[in-house]
Amino acid sequence: MNGKLCTIRIKSECAAIQRMSEELTEVNPFQEISFKRSLPRTYEMGVRFCTHAACPVPSGIIKAVEVEAGLALPTDVTIKIFKTKKE
Repeated sequence: MNGKLCTIRIKSECAAIQRMSEELTEVNPFQEISFKRSLPRTYEMGVRFCTHAACPVPSGIIKAVEVEAGLALPTDVTIKIFKTKKE
């Protein structure tokens, strides 16, 4: 945290995320944790740079920002995908 802003450093092998990381260098945590006022800046950058709508990186960034700002506990986040048998 840098005062009211959270500094973001992203390491990724994905070219789209690398481009996003060049612009998304800091955010206000309180503007990132809700959709009520506007779309979080992280998601705005995700829409602009991510090539796949299901990219989990923006969500992971917001989770890390919440933890750094003391707004959430540092717990792992997991997405599990599986197919069910057709009946």
